[in-house]
This record gives sequence, C-alpha cells and structure tokens, in this order.
Amino acid sequence: MKTTAIAHANIALVKYWGKRDAALNLPATGSISLTLKELFTKTTVEFSDDPAQDELTLNGERANPKDEQRAGKFLNLIRAQAGTGQFARITSENNFPTGAGLASSASGFAALALAAAHAAGLNLSPARLSELARRGSGSAARSIFGGFVEMKPGVLPDGSDAVAVQLHDETFWPLEMLILITSAAEKEIGSTTGMNRSAETSPYYPAWVASSVADLEAMRDAISRKDFQQLGEIAEFSCFKMHGLALSARPAILYWNSLTVELIHAVRGLRQKGIPAYVTIDAGPQIKVICLPEYSEQIRAALEQISGIRQIIKTSPGPGARLVED
Repeated sequence: MKTTAIAHANIALVKYWGKRDAALNLPATGSISLTLKELFTKTTVEFSDDPAQDELTLNGERANPKDEQRAGKFLNLIRAQAGTGQFARITSENNFPTGAGLASSASGFAALALAAAHAAGLNLSPARLSELARRGSGSAARSIFGGFVEMKPGVLPDGSDAVAVQLHDETFWPLEMLILITSAAEKEIGSTTGMNRSAETSPYYPAWVASSVADLEAMRDAISRKDFQQLGEIAEFSCFKMHGLALSARPAILYWNSLTVELIHAVRGLRQKGIPAYVTIDAGPQIKVICLPEYSEQIRAALEQISGIRQIIKTSPGPGARLVED
C-alpha cells in the first residue's frame, strides 16, 4: 500500500535535552511544545517486493547512506509489528531548511511513522503513534499532535509511557511565532550528539534534569491561563538553560552565530520599549520569536532592519499529523 502523511514541526517551549535510555530514545525530562502551522513535512511510503533495500528520497534527491540507514532502522520497528519483510520507497519533502535547528526531524519522523504504519496495515492509536515516532526522534513524538503538547518522560523501562499528550488544540490560543532564519546550513553537531556530550561531561546536567519539573508546571499553568508574560519568561529561561548546558559540555557546544546573538539583544530591546516578545532557540542558530498576533507585524518590521536575516516565517499553532491524498 502507498500512503502519504503530513506532519508539522514543533518548537519546544520547555526544552528536552538528554536521554534516560539511548536505545529506546527515552527523554530524561518532559517537555512542552507548540506545533507550527507553516512548517511541515510531506512523506509518502510504499512497501513492495521491488526494492532490494529501503530507499529514501529527501527534498528531491536520494538521501545519503546514513540517513537511509536511519530510516531503514526505524522501518524495522514497523515491519516487526506488521509481520512483513518488504522494503519501502520513501519520498519526503520539507517546506523549510532541513537539519538546521528547525525541528525537521520532528516533523519528518512523525510523518514517516504515520505514513509507514498505515502503509503496513497497522491501525495505531495516537499514543502508540507517538511512542513509535519517538523511536525515530524524541521531538517527533510531540508532532503527532497539534497545538500545545506535553511529552511525558515516563518511568517504565520499556518506554511505553514515554509518549506525548495534547494539552490544548491549535484553536485554544492564537499565538504567533516569527522564525528568523540566520543560516540554511546543516548544523555541525547533531542534537543526539549534543545531548549525549552534555549528559556525559557537563557538571550542570543533574541540575538541568531536576529543574525541569518546575518549568513544566509553570508552563502548563501559563498556557491554561493564557498568561503570555509567564509563558515567555519560562520559555526563555528553559532555552537559555539548555544552551548554557551545551556550552558547559566538554568540549563546549555552541549552536549560535553572531546574528543569533544580535537578534536576542534586539528582542530584549523591543521588550524594554513595551513590546511583548520572547525568544526561544533549539539546537541551531535560528531564532524563534513568540508574540501576540497584534504585535507580530510591528516586531517583524523592527527585526527586518537587521542585516543578514535570510528569511522570516510567520506561523500560528498548527494541527497534528494526518493522512492526505498523494
């Protein structure tokens, strides 16, 4: 069967950085994210007797062997559940830069999980799809759902309770996010490598894990009450803690470039002028500015004056992963 699915990228407001079990890709902490309407991956999967191995085409080009092997390893989980030995042809396209700190692995593996499971004849619940997507990328578990999503770290050894749950759907609170692309290049240090190095070498790692519980509670409260200031403050706090943790690894991990830093200062300057805006940054140099809809164009106009920005994408909360016609 040939199946196509779309899944949207998500940006963590309370960050996940570190694993409690690398083999099962279990997070060391919970996280809370916002699924994004304008950033998505479209993936088609077809199992058949024809290919001699799994084939992955990404953004119109045959993927490198490393990415094909990663996709094949993920498909083995689905083949085991479906009782099939067929290989698959995978065609996947992102409408935004890949591997550059914009959660392309989240939308990519969420779309792959849904499309491949359906193509293999599996009828999985959202929770089980989230568990499956997590095996490909930790943040992909959240992209199964739309709106505001919390990833549970779980406590069971098999990881069956380490799944995402939707806190509120995409219609709950019409926030906006401006995504400022400072570089389209792939990051030199992948997220998994960065997480492992931070956990193994940073003296701050235990404090990072311990402090996440309070951040999650505060973010849940902010979202439920639609308290924008609290949401922004907790998002920045979690973001800078994560990057501080990466900087304290040995050797240090620095995902930012000079434009990243300039934009951080610019957003802080806007706040000092009474314009509510907050930044969050994942494992990459891209800045995401969280704002209320009535301020987004004013913020965009101010930040566009800074030279070097390659693209600005405005997005609102987006839906969960879904099947579509090919």
